[in-house]
Parts: sequence; C-alpha cells; structure tokens
Amino acid sequence: MSLIFEGGQMPLVRRVPKRGFNNKAFADLVIGVNVVDLENNFDANEQVTPETLKSKGVVKKVCDKIKILGTGELKKSLEVSAHAFSATAQKKIEAAGGKATILPGKKPVVKNKMGSRKKNLLAQVKRPKK
Repeated sequence: MSLIFEGGQMPLVRRVPKRGFNNKAFADLVIGVNVVDLENNFDANEQVTPETLKSKGVVKKVCDKIKILGTGELKKSLEVSAHAFSATAQKKIEAAGGKATILPGKKPVVKNKMGSRKKNLLAQVKRPKK
C-alpha cells in the first residue's frame, strides 16, 4: 500500500493547487534595527543613516527600508535618519536629545498612466447634437 493512498478519496497531493501568484518578489525588504544597536555602535552627536549602518556592520543585507525599533536604552544624542520608526524608538531618541528624520521611500507604481489623460481627451472632444 502506498503512503499517499487515502482510502479511495482524492489524495491531498492532487487536491491542493500547484500554481498561483506569489507577491514575495515585489514586496519591500524591511530590516529592523534596535535602539540598543545604535547605542553600542555609534558615538554621541553622530549621524545615523542607512549608509553608516551598513558601513559599521549593523545592517548586513541589502534592503529597501530600515525601521528603527525601540528595544533597549539610548543615552546618547544621535541624529537618526531611517525609513520608519516605532513610536517607542522615536520617543527614546528624542528623550536622549537626538533627532529622528523619516526618509522617503520608493515611489508607488502607476498602473495606468494614460487613464486620466484619456478621460481628459474625451471630455474635450465635442460631439455633434442629434
């Protein structure tokens, strides 16, 4: 008897679909950096940017966005620039005398560039009255 035999009903392997759409290729890769990592790797009054995070080895992968998370304590004033901040991280940075700056992300994809233009062109065309 086979391991996949299920007593005459349609086997699970044949019931589950094997094709479909997966959105992982289009999703943004977001890497979280804790406030503790900023405290351990940066000196006081230093600027923290995605480039400096990569150069110091805090962020090791190539990513689309960096989010600063609020785990740990921060006692140094830092100027932090990132794509997103958690509420606790922003409070901790500002309480230590630092500054949190949000960087702009990627521009959204425009699916139909001609859609609004086509409507405007049709509105300008005068149709003859019957």
